Amino acid sequence: MQEKLTKILSEAKEQLEKATQLSEAEEIRVKFLGKKGELTSILRSMGKLEPEERKKLGMAANNARNEIEAMLEKKKEAVKGKVKDIKLKAEAIDVTEPGKEVELGSKHPITVTIEEMTSIFESMGFSVTEGPEVETVYYNFDALNAEPNHPARDMTDTFYINKDIILRTQTSPVQARTLEKEKPPIMILAPGRCFRCDTPDATHSPMFHQVEGMVVDEGITMGDLRGVLDKFAKDMFGSEVKTKFRPHHFPFTEPSAEMDVSCFKCGGKGCRVCKGSGWIEVLGCGMIHPNVLKVGGIDTEKYTGFAFGIGVERIAMLKYGIDDIRLMYENDMRFISQFK
Repeated sequence: MQEKLTKILSEAKEQLEKATQLSEAEEIRVKFLGKKGELTSILRSMGKLEPEERKKLGMAANNARNEIEAMLEKKKEAVKGKVKDIKLKAEAIDVTEPGKEVELGSKHPITVTIEEMTSIFESMGFSVTEGPEVETVYYNFDALNAEPNHPARDMTDTFYINKDIILRTQTSPVQARTLEKEKPPIMILAPGRCFRCDTPDATHSPMFHQVEGMVVDEGITMGDLRGVLDKFAKDMFGSEVKTKFRPHHFPFTEPSAEMDVSCFKCGGKGCRVCKGSGWIEVLGCGMIHPNVLKVGGIDTEKYTGFAFGIGVERIAMLKYGIDDIRLMYENDMRFISQFK
């Protein structure tokens, strides 16, 4: 038995010295120390020996096991070290090589424009609020004093989901919802997407963006509206810009107006941008119709207010010289990257 243990130990040492992979070391472990291994067989046969002889052989077998386990551990560490060295050499990085260029993204011109407009109005005390893009006919038309036969209600102008639910055609429904929930003084700004049944061309899109503004308080007049929008125009287009208001009609405001700004490209002299007139239309506005205030539960004897709606794409096209609205929706990075 002692000779056999010595032979097993010698064979294990010889085979481990030749092993170059972890799988080979594992095979050697199973061969000698596994359930059916050579050393295990000797330990199982010791029951037939005399107690004194069994004690001596047991000590020798345990020593052999410990020695083989130590050799196995040492071999495993050596093999792992070689594998690591090989991997490090294969994955060596030349720090002197130029790195890959990472191109930074840029904000979309519509996002840039909304953020700039929002910042201007926030500096005047407006707070930003939002409303649903999938809207009810009530908030989009009825609550805003639109007549039952108003052409904007036609399916040729509005996307209907069913007879009572539509895709909002303007951000003005946020005005109606806010009047129901809040009490004056109110000073809100509502940017967001809108939808209309338009055929896409250079100046029209079935999906576009608006910024709706509303102020309601005691003693609000058309003069306040003009002052707010004049400041917006100067902050947006330059301090030399002038504004003028032309009478117009909107169901939810009375009186209503459209605001023009003096052409910031030619200074009012006349050019291609302003079509030779020296003026550019930028938004619609007016004093909130008493019917709209009443629907929102506002006391029209005590409070008045004004509202305005600005087309974001129109402002972006004017400010950045974009001549086709479709460019904003094509996701061409050559176009978008210009607005860094």
